[in-house]
Amino acid sequence: MKTLGEFIVEKQQDFPHATGELTALLSAIKLGAKIIHRDINKAGLVDILGTSGISNVQGEVQMKLDLFANEKLKAALQARGEVAGIASEEEDEIVVFQGERGENGKYVVLMDPLDGSSNIDVNVSVGTIFSIYRRITPLGTPVTEEDFLQPGHAQVAAGYVVYGSSTMLVYTTGYGVHAFTYDPSLGVFCLSHEKVRFPAKANMYSINEGNYIRFPLGVKKYLKYCQEQDEATSRPYTSRYIGSLVADFHRNLLKGGIYIYPSTASHPNGKLRLLYECNPMAFLAEQAGGKASDGQHRILDIVPTQLHQRVPFFVGSRSMVEDAERFMAQFPDE
Repeated sequence: MKTLGEFIVEKQQDFPHATGELTALLSAIKLGAKIIHRDINKAGLVDILGTSGISNVQGEVQMKLDLFANEKLKAALQARGEVAGIASEEEDEIVVFQGERGENGKYVVLMDPLDGSSNIDVNVSVGTIFSIYRRITPLGTPVTEEDFLQPGHAQVAAGYVVYGSSTMLVYTTGYGVHAFTYDPSLGVFCLSHEKVRFPAKANMYSINEGNYIRFPLGVKKYLKYCQEQDEATSRPYTSRYIGSLVADFHRNLLKGGIYIYPSTASHPNGKLRLLYECNPMAFLAEQAGGKASDGQHRILDIVPTQLHQRVPFFVGSRSMVEDAERFMAQFPDE
């Protein structure tokens, strides 16, 4: 049984930018995940369920657990000298870590502390998403928004934690995707899936079909294609949608499938955030042999202009994403 810490040390040669700093940073995320795991598992027994009564910069009402997870992860990262600042779904602006340790931190972290948090009240899987970049402003100075507005292909590491029937941490540093299952009796994450790849056969699609009437024509046509009978392509495909990006992506990664959150009439630019949701998932998808797109362009090539920028998102098994892109190109909205 190999622990996450042992595996990271063993693979440290795979961190071309670091000589221990990135290892310590991932350990901080691991610590934050263990704290969130502990409190999620007793959420019904303490007063951390329901809404906080506060809205974030995107106008979304924050759940109590959103704020709890954000504070725990922020504290774990700030305690390390490797991080110069963070950007979070729960923070209006970037958070600059002050003082000499923060100003000399080599990395910035972007995160969605608790993806799918509205599912907590009904005991459905949720997750944490993180993305790590090397800062581009000089060491010894406070980080600026410029450090966070980098294209996804500049990520040095990314991953997620899924809190479900078991808690798993999945990450990549650009050398494959590796997954670790948390053993609460020992308090450690143990290697359970090394070099994860999307299965060759993929037959699941994940999308909120309740918004069908608001979807672009290309997405509507692709969904009809998924539902048609065709033995040669093993259609119709199976529809599976949890409503938590981490949980839906994780299932499709292990079973084979596509996750789609397109533009809609109410969200013409899509709903998911490029920097701390789409980019890290796209990095993981490509490292696992999959693909991530906004329907036309590679997600990791998009140059961000805003901290909370939204994009349409198509991610999963390469063949399914390419089929969806083909329908988007063939049936552009009028």
